[in-house]
Amino acid sequence: MDLRVTADGGSPGGDLRAILEWLLDVDELRGRVFAQEGPPVPGTLGPVLDALAVAVGQGGAATGLVTALVSWMRGHRSDVTLKVTRSDGASFELSAQRVRLLGDEELRALVEDASRALNAPAAPPGESPGDPDGVGALP
Repeated sequence: MDLRVTADGGSPGGDLRAILEWLLDVDELRGRVFAQEGPPVPGTLGPVLDALAVAVGQGGAATGLVTALVSWMRGHRSDVTLKVTRSDGASFELSAQRVRLLGDEELRALVEDASRALNAPAAPPGESPGDPDGVGALP
């Protein structure tokens, strides 16, 4: 399963670079995280970091990814929102503001819920509420 991680708020390109460095140190994710760069914006030098691509299988790597993202957000000072999107289009978001306010039990529950959602089978077209195009959405 392939995932795409994007960032809103803060410094999206800078945040993604910091997250990339963070994720490269996670044993379960080593060799599975790649930068996705877009063409340079007119008037700038070099490509723009648009997203991170993460190749995860079922189970451990998805949990490792979510745990690493939550850990990074807890120590990060800007208000950034990360969006993790599966290859089938289903996605979920993690907000740094919200993550920083959670206690230990709530953080564990968040990681478990997000990991379970990442590993859930794709919803058949039209079977998710509010899913007119059949893409599905993670809780």
